[in-house]
Amino acid sequence: MRGISNRSTTRRVRAALTTAVALCAVTAALPGTASARPAAVADDGGADVERISVAADGTQADDNSTGASITHDGRRVVFASSAKNLTSDATTGGERVFVRDQRTRTNARMGNLAPLQPPVISGGGGYIGYAHQWITNVRITQYQVSTGRTASLNCSAYTCDQPSLSADGRYTAHVIRSVRQPSFGQRIEVQDWNNGGANQTVATLDHTQPSRPSISGDGRYVAYQDGKTKDVFVWDRTGGTTSAPIEGPSQEATLVQLSDDGGKVVYLSGSDTYVHDVRTGSAQLVANVRGVAIDPTGRYLLYAPHDTSGASLALRDLETGTDEIVSNQPASAGTDAVSSGGRDVVFQSAADDIVPGDTNGKSDVFVRRFY
Repeated sequence: MRGISNRSTTRRVRAALTTAVALCAVTAALPGTASARPAAVADDGGADVERISVAADGTQADDNSTGASITHDGRRVVFASSAKNLTSDATTGGERVFVRDQRTRTNARMGNLAPLQPPVISGGGGYIGYAHQWITNVRITQYQVSTGRTASLNCSAYTCDQPSLSADGRYTAHVIRSVRQPSFGQRIEVQDWNNGGANQTVATLDHTQPSRPSISGDGRYVAYQDGKTKDVFVWDRTGGTTSAPIEGPSQEATLVQLSDDGGKVVYLSGSDTYVHDVRTGSAQLVANVRGVAIDPTGRYLLYAPHDTSGASLALRDLETGTDEIVSNQPASAGTDAVSSGGRDVVFQSAADDIVPGDTNGKSDVFVRRFY
């Protein structure tokens, strides 16, 4: 894409300077770390890209892998896959949810249920959640990654979906509706797992148009959209208050994501993307692109250019206005796709030339690391 330059070398130098002391301290304890490099890694202008939908021994997945999100530190990635060889306990019969630990290079299967939407992971990496079919309704199940222990959202006989997790996994924002009673409309709620699973209502809507929520890391703020009026709002749990439509009366908006610190809201309007500053009320225009995700600090925006002649995904530093290419090949990503500081971006692609040895002819999950 014209106007996009790869500035990852500069970022890597900056990161190296700020962490030099820490690196010196651990080098002796980790001999060989500097030479350790995953087999399925390619280098592109100073930024590494690695395929992570692989088995522990590096064997490529034997079926499609999609719908990934990443933790703040980039260590863990959750994704959905129909592959049967990612873990020793993999099963047949459609998609399952897996967590990839980049430190140990291992995968763990989270339950034996098929996700109806992309799974999500808490910013700290302790919990994952996803919606799945449960008899005649849809239920959200949350898993503790370290133990596999599960808990189900308190939805009673209703349908719950579209989960968004706080950084520590304590709060889960979600949408609840009734399949049998369309007049029920829908509610956006936040469940507090530390308070007996109590739900707090964020908003009540008289329709079932898209309204998916996005929660801040501390669980205080929830951004959501009213798909009927095409407005985006921010709810403050502490005061129990809701903002006016953040995009103003002259625009229609579609929510993308709330940053983890609760300070920035990304939304789409027309062919453009806006990054709304909750504290000042101002909005930064990123013209002629489709925003996809924002990093936890609110500084880096992952976007897809409308111009299809260049990169399919790029990462913008909203402070400097500079861009870095995430993928030149056809690729896509979802919310929670960027780690803190824009260091890692997780995405999916069926292209076979992103890393060497990609011969499975399937969609794979990749992580691009910039420093």
